[in-house]
Amino acid sequence: MIPSEVQERYEKLKATINHYRTKYHVYDIEEISEAARDSLMHELAELERQYPSIIASDSPTQRVAGKPMVQFKKVHHAVPQWSFNDAFSPEDIRDFDMRVKKVLEATTTINHYNPLHDKCVWGQIVDYVCELKIDGLKIVLTYEGGVLKTAATRGDGTMGEDVTHNMRTIESVPLSLSRPIDIIVEGEVWLGKKQLKVINTEREKNGEQLFANPRNAAAGSIRQLDPKIAAARKLDTFIYDVARTSEEFPPTQFEELDYLRELGFKVNKNAHLAHGVEEAIAYWKQWQKKGRQQAYWIDGVVLKVNEKKYEDALGYTGKAPRFAIAFKFPAEQVTTVVEDIVLQVGRTGVLTPVAHLRPVSVAGSVVSRATLHNEDEINRLDIRVGDTVILQKAGDVIPDIVRVLTEMRTGKEKKFVWPSAVEECGGDGCIERVEGQSAWRCVAKDSFSIVRRRFHLFVGKSALDIVGCGKKTIDLLLENGLLHEFDSIFTLKEGDVLMLPGFAEVSAKKLIDAVSKARNTTLARLITGLSIPHVGEETALLLARRFKTLDDIGDATEEDFKAIAGVGDIVAESIFSWLHENKNKAMVERLSNILIVKNPDFTANKKAGEKQPFTGKTFVLTGTLETLSRDEAKQKIRNLGGDVSSSVSKNTSFVVAGAEAGSKLSDAQSLGVRVLSEKEFLNMCGE
Repeated sequence: MIPSEVQERYEKLKATINHYRTKYHVYDIEEISEAARDSLMHELAELERQYPSIIASDSPTQRVAGKPMVQFKKVHHAVPQWSFNDAFSPEDIRDFDMRVKKVLEATTTINHYNPLHDKCVWGQIVDYVCELKIDGLKIVLTYEGGVLKTAATRGDGTMGEDVTHNMRTIESVPLSLSRPIDIIVEGEVWLGKKQLKVINTEREKNGEQLFANPRNAAAGSIRQLDPKIAAARKLDTFIYDVARTSEEFPPTQFEELDYLRELGFKVNKNAHLAHGVEEAIAYWKQWQKKGRQQAYWIDGVVLKVNEKKYEDALGYTGKAPRFAIAFKFPAEQVTTVVEDIVLQVGRTGVLTPVAHLRPVSVAGSVVSRATLHNEDEINRLDIRVGDTVILQKAGDVIPDIVRVLTEMRTGKEKKFVWPSAVEECGGDGCIERVEGQSAWRCVAKDSFSIVRRRFHLFVGKSALDIVGCGKKTIDLLLENGLLHEFDSIFTLKEGDVLMLPGFAEVSAKKLIDAVSKARNTTLARLITGLSIPHVGEETALLLARRFKTLDDIGDATEEDFKAIAGVGDIVAESIFSWLHENKNKAMVERLSNILIVKNPDFTANKKAGEKQPFTGKTFVLTGTLETLSRDEAKQKIRNLGGDVSSSVSKNTSFVVAGAEAGSKLSDAQSLGVRVLSEKEFLNMCGE
């Protein structure tokens, strides 16, 4: 018996996947990312694994791809075109390896005799050729007498589209081979990162829809009726497989790649012969880290059993080869389900809605929560409890919900109702909308929840960095009445700490010693830890650069703050208001008497009379950079005299945009701020 909710979910998944696959394969329109489609497919396949009787003939798992477009001449493939099954984790690959061994063990004609077991058994190690999985468009090239006859897309695996007129324009496609043989080869057409940027810039100028990714651009280029357009796109290819040849087949896949090179085809140089599955996994991990540094996009590694006779023995399933598998990199976009939406109280009392998600692996880590930012964002997304959503996470970037798949709704989803009161706010729990902003906040400013978060920041790594004083310790100190204001942490004695659960003499002494060491700090760290609304690490550094001491900051006017590049009107007003509240002024004065606050010379590396290249310039970073971490890029800017801001304003000098650049890129374009690629930024740094 199949539960009704499972059957309903299955039908929704099937219909949604078929819709997006048709858009993607037939019309080259990518409405959601490939990673998101893979995630939906993975869930569908898992349901079919659990309930085999649920499998329908029109399930996306039962076919290869879409149908060819009608405006192109159809080509019947002489050799059926298969698609690979996917693996998403080392465990999936180890399972694949075990399946390979079991089939080979059962194929007695190629078994090895092991006298220890007195029977034929398969050896413990299988060699795999690891090839980079290029994110492009599959192409099938047919040569007769060594001369290119046809080039066709994969289509539905049986029938493709004749795109010979466009493939002939690609310089890496040989029009004639090194010898007059009959051969059918398979490969990938791809578009370089730089060229995609050039094309999209031109399309934007012409008011045309931008290509979402390189595969989309390559497909759009190859499917042009005018070959001049394809020629101008500067496409490239990698050929990776021989489907049929009039000569003797190479005995191994690795030798097959050499055979292709010998005939004149362009073959990716990064193929690796792995001795066993663990070496293949190590190769996958290596390229997961450095894949972004290539001129082309890579979305995984393809593993193929090396020995041709073993490939033949393994054969095919109904839709994919048993001897090969696509080992995908951790998806940066996946689908999951919103199980709840709750409000989280921040250190300034601002309420942040957080989606509790069905746990899902994205970009290498399991994610179960994602911020929804504010009420306006919930309304914009129209997100509801029970919705299926696309979750995005690039590298170390915080997970973000980018879209709701409304076509997956069943009618049982619940809208989130913004409450009139939140118990965690303290007092009567009342909340209020911040004037001129999208945020709501607690009316009471000193609830336990707010105070504890302020202390968490104050002792954290970005601020005072008190070693061994984590969130649990702070909560214990607060719950036992040992902390009231920030300066009270420096009045603690060993005897005070000994009374807390889990503390003994040694651990109490270590904590008090760490607190004592934290008395020596920098101005930027102290400002960060004060929990001034809108002031984080970047703004704290800007203030420390502009002013020498806390007293200087206290004496500054609101206009002085506004004059700092990277500090907007709202932030300037917030800083000024906070500093002039009597309670805050008194607390800052007490801290000044306790702490030894240093303000390093930010121009210490500057020679006398020398103006640094980035002096007076403010940078904003957005997206994922290929060769630098965010912290490394920030350090380069500061070393050259520049400032880093977390938001784009009219005072921003440059925005450095990497992959998956977000709203900051749009802000820069609307304000006319110059946008730099990573290479342009490094050139400015003199590298």
